[in-house]
Amino acid sequence: MENDRETGLSAAARFGRELARHRRERGLTQRSLAAHIGCSPSLVGHIETGSRNPQLDLAEACDRFFALPEPEYFTRLCRRIHYSPTGPGWFLRWREEIEPSAVTLRTWDPLLVPGLLQTKAYARAVFLGHFSTPESEIQEQVAARMERQRIFSRENPPELYALMDEWVLKRPIGGKSVMYEQFRHLANAARNRRIMIQIVPYDTACTDGLTSSFVIAELAEAPTTVSIESAGRGEVSADNEVVSLILDRYDKLRTEAYRVGESLAMIEEAAEQWHPRT
Repeated sequence: MENDRETGLSAAARFGRELARHRRERGLTQRSLAAHIGCSPSLVGHIETGSRNPQLDLAEACDRFFALPEPEYFTRLCRRIHYSPTGPGWFLRWREEIEPSAVTLRTWDPLLVPGLLQTKAYARAVFLGHFSTPESEIQEQVAARMERQRIFSRENPPELYALMDEWVLKRPIGGKSVMYEQFRHLANAARNRRIMIQIVPYDTACTDGLTSSFVIAELAEAPTTVSIESAGRGEVSADNEVVSLILDRYDKLRTEAYRVGESLAMIEEAAEQWHPRT
């Protein structure tokens, strides 16, 4: 999928261009396409010119009708319209192209619950930490984070191996109720057979992961790629040397981590400690 920034198109214009292209390739008029996807011919025309934004149900209807090789092609284009991406370019590439295609994800975070496992309230509290961020942008960032989590509801969700520093269980983000809800959610996620969460002891001698958080994505038809973030800066790389370095750090951290069952017990205990009644 082309990058909208590279083509100079808005997300709505990109959707319209792609809809028109695939319609013409099928030899359809706007009227005949409208009959297939359940809308008016005039709406198809407005969407193709970029003067109207498609809704998610229409995008899903387009995916069902065209049945393109790339899953949820029009749905993903539609989400770009309604959840305008904000943030650095390196992360946009990760979020839109790499993470949704991952077969396996391995994460490490020394400071926070990983974004893919955050609740809406916890994510909002994280973004509120940037005092100069406008409310509209915070809402946008939270919506985008929740949208990323939809990869676990797809037909073949990725396996997630998440390592977290023990201090994450103790670091107050948003208050007791937010923390309680977050760790109940985390405990439920840990019972998913495709999600393995392990806590790394705060007194571990391994310091390799303290300088940055990272995610490793294994892809079915592309090289393993890593996303690395440190002090608000980051990069996405498939360079063999960089990937090998991050894999080595992940393996060292995992050897220090508590087992999955032990980690779940720690998360459940943390939830009770953060219960608002205590």
